[in-house]
Amino acid sequence: MPKRILQGVVVGDKNEKTVVVRVERRFAHPLLQKTVRRSKKYKAHDENNQYKIGDTVSIEECAPISKDKRWTVIAAQGK
Repeated sequence: MPKRILQGVVVGDKNEKTVVVRVERRFAHPLLQKTVRRSKKYKAHDENNQYKIGDTVSIEECAPISKDKRWTVIAAQGK
C-alpha cells in the first residue's frame, strides 16, 4: 500500500526535531451541500529543525517515531 502524502502549514516548531502541521480538507456537507472546511494537526519529524511557522510543507506517512509522530516532512512548498 502506498504511503499517504498530505500538504499543510507549519503551526508549531517549538519541539526538538518536530513540527506541528495543520492539514485542511474541504468537502460538501451531506445535507446542505455547502462547502465545509475542516482541519487536523499532525506532528511530523523534522530532522534538521529547518522548517518554521508559516511554511507550507508536504508530509509523508512513516513508521511510528514516537507516541504521536507517524509522519515525516519531505519537502517545503514555499511560504
